[in-house]
Amino acid sequence: MAKKGGSKQKKMNARVDFTPMVDMIMLLVTFFMLCTTLIKPQTMEISMPSDKNDLNEDNQSQIAASKAITILLDENNKIYYYTGKPDEAKLVETSYGKDGIRNALMHLNAAAQQQVQALKKEFETRRSSNPTVDAKNQEEYKKRLADIKNGKNTPNVIIKATDKATYKNLIDVLDEMQICSIGKYVIDNIADGDLAKIKDYKANPAQQ
Repeated sequence: MAKKGGSKQKKMNARVDFTPMVDMIMLLVTFFMLCTTLIKPQTMEISMPSDKNDLNEDNQSQIAASKAITILLDENNKIYYYTGKPDEAKLVETSYGKDGIRNALMHLNAAAQQQVQALKKEFETRRSSNPTVDAKNQEEYKKRLADIKNGKNTPNVIIKATDKATYKNLIDVLDEMQICSIGKYVIDNIADGDLAKIKDYKANPAQQ
């Protein structure tokens, strides 16, 4: 007769070996460190109004009237601008994009735009496969581009926003500064006179 009795089950070791994971983690860390080093953040230079005590009111407002343009940002994506002195200027309502404020800025900065296009064509022909030479050309290009943008006859743009304007409105206008090759612009607090201009325009748009 066969012996009765339960069979003994062999216990299995369920340990997981994570040793190969160490190599993979090190590779991932190296990869992300390398990618972070190579990524260069895109920044935009913004000139802010000076608050130095040694600058008097005459020096702060010493801008040629024909080359000064003030952009006002308001609620509901409304945008206005005027050229010249605030007390003598006529407020104009426009829009964002190439058929609006960009057109006005391009008109004021037409000479600089032509110089920028000529500069781009010049440096396209100077591209080099030598990294050292190419880096040197890039530095020269940036310097000459800055000189053009900040030239004597380029416009001075003052950007002001009401409390009801959005952050996107400001970013859109700053983008136009780059597109139109504007190098001299500031973001300033909106004055009571500017608010009065907007209020008068809304009350009597046909008379503007």
